[in-house]
Amino acid sequence: MARLIMWDLMTLDGFVEGPGRDITWHNDVCGEELERLSLRQLHGAGGLLFGRVTYELMAGYWPTASGEIADFMNSAPKYVFSRSLKSAEWQNTQLFGEDVAANVGRLKREHAKDIFLFGSADLAASLIPDGLIDEFRIALNPLILGGGTPLFKPGHRQRLKLIDSRPLSNGVVIVNYVPQF
Repeated sequence: MARLIMWDLMTLDGFVEGPGRDITWHNDVCGEELERLSLRQLHGAGGLLFGRVTYELMAGYWPTASGEIADFMNSAPKYVFSRSLKSAEWQNTQLFGEDVAANVGRLKREHAKDIFLFGSADLAASLIPDGLIDEFRIALNPLILGGGTPLFKPGHRQRLKLIDSRPLSNGVVIVNYVPQF
């Protein structure tokens, strides 16, 4: 059975994007160290999970990109949860409209390799109450945005246990947590 691993870049004040869905600050922290980490993670991934907004962002970028990460992103199975999308053009994409928890649970049971949830703060918020996220991997960025989209939404309390942390040379700290029940 696969684990569902949430992987996100987050600012010190808890945002995954700035006002107007601005993610240009990602460019400030991306580099060789984060790319190597991403490649190691991708080699263990059996699929990618997205909400509509993140899917559209990724589908607008990766099909024309090149390199090892682009090759993986384009060939990996992708699972998109959206109530408004009617079709998904990016190769190897399955679209789901309803019953998020049941479908994610089924995907986890059907896969041997881990499934990664990228971005998709709203989708993550819908999965946390059902205990479907098995690990939270967060690249904590030394930046205060002052506003935007928070990674975690109000409404559900979840105790976590730190299983790993490591700083990168650019000031980013990678933290890994698992839920404690």
